[in-house]
Amino acid sequence: MDLSNLKPAEGTVKKDRRLGRGEGTGRGGTSTRGHKGQKSRSGYSKKVGFEGGQMPLQRRVPKYGFTNLNRVEYKGINISTLQALAEKKNLDVIKVETMINAGLISKKSRVKILAKGSLDKKLEVHAHAFSKAAIEAIEAQKGKVVKID
Repeated sequence: MDLSNLKPAEGTVKKDRRLGRGEGTGRGGTSTRGHKGQKSRSGYSKKVGFEGGQMPLQRRVPKYGFTNLNRVEYKGINISTLQALAEKKNLDVIKVETMINAGLISKKSRVKILAKGSLDKKLEVHAHAFSKAAIEAIEAQKGKVVKID
């Protein structure tokens, strides 16, 4: 078997309907488009959100709020997750690269360590941000908190 004799499975490929090829085909005349109107014309394409001339939903509903262009989005990681990761991989230092390799965050994510759960191991944690309670929990175990940019 090679590329020259590849074929789709039997019965999977159907022939297209040939529209507008005369009355004898059964699909001539209006070519399945009905009679008159905008949709029967060539070149017709429905605009996104068009509701037949009625005021579209996106124009009926008022605008509100705004998006802050300077907002910094963080991915929250709990200390219980860090505890599980440290036990599983036998770590004393947890960096952002470690979290990426473990599949907890993506490469572009900024990380904030949160205090949910308990920590019973001395850890050095590197992250972009920490909650106050997380800092207290890590330092209570004689661990170290390192903020990175």
